[in-house]
Amino acid sequence: MIKLAGIDVGNDSIKLMVDGSTEPVVIPSILSPGYERHIFQEEDSPLKALDVRIYSPKLKRNNQRYFVGMLAMEDQDNSELEETDNKATSDQALIVALTALAYAGLTSSSYQPSETQTSQVVEYIVGTGLPVRTYAGFHKAFEERLVGEHEVTFLSTPKLRGRSIKVIIKRAVVSIEGAAALFHMATHDNLAVRNEELYYGCIGICEMGALTTDFPVVKRMSIDNQFSTGEQFGLAGYLDQIIRDVEDQFGHRFPSRTKLIQRIKSGDYVIHRIGEGQADISPIVDNYFSRAANKVLDLIVKRWKKNPDIQCFYVLGGGAAALRSYLNDAAGSIRLRFVEDSEFQNVYGYLKLAKNKQQQALAATAAAAEQS
Repeated sequence: MIKLAGIDVGNDSIKLMVDGSTEPVVIPSILSPGYERHIFQEEDSPLKALDVRIYSPKLKRNNQRYFVGMLAMEDQDNSELEETDNKATSDQALIVALTALAYAGLTSSSYQPSETQTSQVVEYIVGTGLPVRTYAGFHKAFEERLVGEHEVTFLSTPKLRGRSIKVIIKRAVVSIEGAAALFHMATHDNLAVRNEELYYGCIGICEMGALTTDFPVVKRMSIDNQFSTGEQFGLAGYLDQIIRDVEDQFGHRFPSRTKLIQRIKSGDYVIHRIGEGQADISPIVDNYFSRAANKVLDLIVKRWKKNPDIQCFYVLGGGAAALRSYLNDAAGSIRLRFVEDSEFQNVYGYLKLAKNKQQQALAATAAAAEQS
């Protein structure tokens, strides 16, 4: 049976929502070269130790071993996506995405391999997205990279050790980041209209991620080609500056942005120094996040002035969740709209768009059968 899935290939993390699941799978977009590791105590969750070998004809370096996500987070040789990377062509983005799809395939309660299968197989129709500025030139290439057969083998991963699964992506529906989130907010799970203002109105969106900030304008669920735009900056640059300042002031080095993000999300701003000393890094975080919020607000105001038909502006994405209080302080009398679970709105929208495309395809097949 083909599964429907939405996958948000974020520069900071991959979010995957499979139809019928209760919550998304989240894996940090961070890799390091894999090797035989010494295990003194096995991790209590597969997601804490994703150790994989990936075979895919779409990868530039094929059949390689990687530590993915949390396992790579502390590794000194880890790599995170940078501003020069394009997720549509990036091996790293594809590797983490395939790892997430393979993990979901092997851990799904509904997954039952048939007796005739010699190896485990999971088939998907996926919805996903790209930034505004990347979409026009790369959505076809992104679709072609995803579609096809890939194989993932889990090596030292607890509960999945030694298991392989073939991930077959039958179709990829690529849309624009932010616009998919609006589609989710405007519709019910059965795709009927839930919010007429959002579905039929002219809505501005600021979708702030790690490396890009997108400003799609959506009119009656269609992208406005003239006023939609994107900026090649995100929260990652500010996180890198926080890491540098913390190291310069306190001698404490965060091994990755992912590690710092975990601290910020949990509200834990106290770091431990050598010799049992402690330091509070919240003033450094406040400084850079306030600067980020002012820059984002300035861009929103400029967008709104250029297109006064915009009825309201939603601020979405992981960056919105991190900067919400700073943006509200900076906005003053300007009203910005936020939603809970901001960073998951896109992935929910991608799943609905995949479902919508499948329904359209089934309807077209049924219509053709009736005519014949």
